[in-house]
Order: sequence, then structure tokens, then C-alpha cells
Amino acid sequence: MEQHDAAVSLLASHVKQFYERQKPFRIYHGSTNSTRQSQYWVDNLVDISKLSNVLSVDTNRKVALVEPNVPMDKLVYATLPYCLVPPVVMEFPGITAGGGFAGTSGESSSFRHGFFDRTVNSIEMVLANGEIIKASSTENSDIFYGAAASFGTLGVTTLLEIQLIDSKSFVELIYYPVSSVKEAVRKFEEATADPLNDYLDGILFAKDRGVICAGRLTDTIKYGIKVQCFSRATDPWFYLHAEKVLAKSKDPVTEAIPLVDYLFRYDRGGFWVGTYAFQYFVTPFNRITRWALDSFMHTRVMYHALHKSGHSKNYIIQDVAVPYERADEFVDYLHVSFRHYPLWLCPLRQTGKSDSSLYGLMAQKAKADPNAPTMLLNFGIWGPGPTRRRAFVETNRALERKVHELKGQKWLYAHAYYTEAEFWDIYDRKEYDELRAKYYATYLPSVYDKVKVDVAAEERAMSESWTIWLLAMFWSIWPLSGLYGAFHAAIGGDYLKLHGKEKVV
Repeated sequence: MEQHDAAVSLLASHVKQFYERQKPFRIYHGSTNSTRQSQYWVDNLVDISKLSNVLSVDTNRKVALVEPNVPMDKLVYATLPYCLVPPVVMEFPGITAGGGFAGTSGESSSFRHGFFDRTVNSIEMVLANGEIIKASSTENSDIFYGAAASFGTLGVTTLLEIQLIDSKSFVELIYYPVSSVKEAVRKFEEATADPLNDYLDGILFAKDRGVICAGRLTDTIKYGIKVQCFSRATDPWFYLHAEKVLAKSKDPVTEAIPLVDYLFRYDRGGFWVGTYAFQYFVTPFNRITRWALDSFMHTRVMYHALHKSGHSKNYIIQDVAVPYERADEFVDYLHVSFRHYPLWLCPLRQTGKSDSSLYGLMAQKAKADPNAPTMLLNFGIWGPGPTRRRAFVETNRALERKVHELKGQKWLYAHAYYTEAEFWDIYDRKEYDELRAKYYATYLPSVYDKVKVDVAAEERAMSESWTIWLLAMFWSIWPLSGLYGAFHAAIGGDYLKLHGKEKVV
């Protein structure tokens, strides 16, 4: 703790200097699991990349004291020796505890526990004026709930106390075939009602073909149940394996998966987004090529390549959630307008350890609705978009409008195409602005500033600069941008810091 306190004290002094000059800063983590183009100029960043330690695990209280830049795999490996595990573990091992709290993270255990931020008991935070405070449900509760999903626009979270639950060696996973999203919803409701289930998600491989995966923690493997792994280069990607199971049997199939393999089962291939890399480079997609290229197909490397190549502007990568009763209508919409499968399904409980907010400060105005559903169904929508920029933008905007129409929510880790008026018609600006004023954060970029895609600025830059236009045309020549991204991912190193003139992006 002494080393931590010294690091936080130094960080607070840097923040205070920014505050005294009213100079906006960005929080630098060293990596990102957002698909937004994130770049940080060295003269306007607060670096928390070294705050990456699990400071303690309390087996009596079942909590871990964790710095914000601790990734999920490090947190899991730190708690497992005590036979404990976080109740909500993000599926990508590189997602950090601070990122899960400041963003919005719903995973396959969120049908039971809610979002990741609901499993956080308390935080330490450096306010935007450099003051260090503690916050919890009983101390500075407004900023404790407000900081969740505020994307670092209220200050810098420097420590989290995270709840833990008893771990087991395996997850006994049952694959249930379904023939529609209506049937999937019914199966989700049945599985949620069973208190023995700890994990629940699903995949739609087509409008009329999918699988629901219900898992429960166990230390024993029943006779006749196969043990299946997903972490080795020779193991299958999870979604391919689930589809194979579905093809082989019309009845439920049960397997035992080592706990860590289950928690990070989507890491290899990034769910199924990795298949698009094979398509882009016109590379055969089979067991041998996946084995040979396995080191490139883990999400940490894939995010690196994505950001260096700029390909996030070419792919629709969105997570949205709608009420159960609107799921069928939403799939009909996606079937016509998106036309890409698979789709990820994940039931999410909107309430968790507290009902004080829907999901942190960025709660929708619908939170005041007494009829708001307890459960939402998350859809992972990931695939190629239209090649023309304007059509690409309009496809995303139409998706945002449809989700809003269905009284759903969109998670802001990805590109947001709302106008500012549209954005604040959805989210609670009055509460947000009041909290920013109270805690000295009005000089920082707002949530909208951080998540928006400024389409008008893009078009203006293209029209005003022949250099930018020619560079964009050159970069669009296949496969230059892809090779550039793959090269930088292979050599590693920093991919977010920029050097040069001050700029807030």
C-alpha cells in the first residue's frame, strides 16, 4: 500500500497541475479494449498504466483490493489460489478492472450479478482538482455511482474493492439448441430461474438456428462428460465448437470446461471477429491455419492490429440490449439491415447490489419508468459494414435509432454516431453536469466528447486537405492498412501515445 499511496500522490499532483491551468487531460492505460480510435498526446495525459497490481485478497470478507489497470486474467490468477473468483469476469483477458468499472461490462454471469460495476464495493479516486477521496454506497455515494460508466470524465479511479465468490475447478456447460430468438428468450428465463446456474449466454448462427449455453461451477466431473479446453493453439475456437456441437445433436449436450478456459473462451478469435482477418488477407480458414496464426488471434493482439490499421472504421462493432419482449422484432431488423451472423446473446440484469442507478451515472432517462424491465437481452453485432463512408455512418445511426425505439440501450465502448442533441435526449445530462460541477470536472472532456464520431469534422478535413484525401485513398488500397496493423501487432510496443503538439482527442 505504501508504494500504491506514493504513486497515487504523484498522480494527484499531476492532476492538480492540469486543474490549475484548466487544461483537459486524458487517462492513459497503455492499451485499450475499446474499438474507438483512441490516441493520446504525451503532454495532456495522466498515466495510470503502472497501477496494475492486485494489492490484497481478503478471504474472510471475500474481496480483492485491485488497482485499475489490472487485467482480468491477472485478477483471476491472483484470486484462484484462494479458491475465489470475481462474480463478473469480462470475457477478454486484457480488459482491466478500471475499464470494466468506468465503462459498461455485462458478461455471461450478469444475468445473476448485474454489470461489473455492481460487484465493486468501493473505490479510491483522484478528483479532477487533484483531491484524493474514497467513495462507496455509504461515502460520497453520488460520485461512486456516478463514476460507473462515466468513462473517466469525473476523475481518475485509482483503486477498487471487488467482491469475490467461491470458485470451482470446472464449469459444467450445457448446450441447448434453439430455433428462434423467441425460444432463446424462453430458455434464458428457464435457466435464470434455476439457482444452480452461474453463467448464461448464447449464439445465433442464423435467424432460425442457435445455441444457449448454461453453466454451473463444479469440482466434480460426472461420468461420461467430456472435458473440453479452449486456451491452447490446438483447441477449437469456442463459437466453432458450439456450432459443431449443435450440428451433431438436436438434444442438449453437456461438457466440463476448466474454469479459466471458460471465462476467456472467446479470447481466441475475439468471439468470431478473427474470421474477418482471414477473409481480408484471403487466407484459408481451417484448423491448421488457425493453429499456425494462433499468436495473432488473441484479443490483445487483435486490438493492437485494429487500432494501427484503422479498420474499426470499416466494421460495425456494437453491443446493444433490448427488453426481452422486443428481441424478436430486433432480430427481424438485424436480419434485413445487418445480414451478418453469428450474433451474441447475453441476458443482463439491470439491478445488482444497488438500485441507485441503472448502470452508473450514464443511466437512461427510462430509469424513472416503474415499468422498466429487470432483464435486457444484449446483442453482440460484429461484422463488415458498407464500404462507402456515408452509408457506413447511416447504417450505424439507423441501428442507434432502432435500439432507442425499442427502449433498449447501447454500450458506449464502441463508436457512437448520435448528434449531441440525440445523445443527451437519451442520457441524463442534468444529473451528469451537476456531478461534474460539484467535483470540479467541468474542464474535462464530457462523455459525449469521448465517445462521439465527429462525421462533420471528418468530411471537412477531407474536403479542405488534398493531403488527407490522397492519404485516405492510398490507405484504402488492399492490403496496405491490414499489413501495417499486423506488422505493428507483431512487433508490439505502444500504439496509443502520440508525440507533438497538444491536442485533446
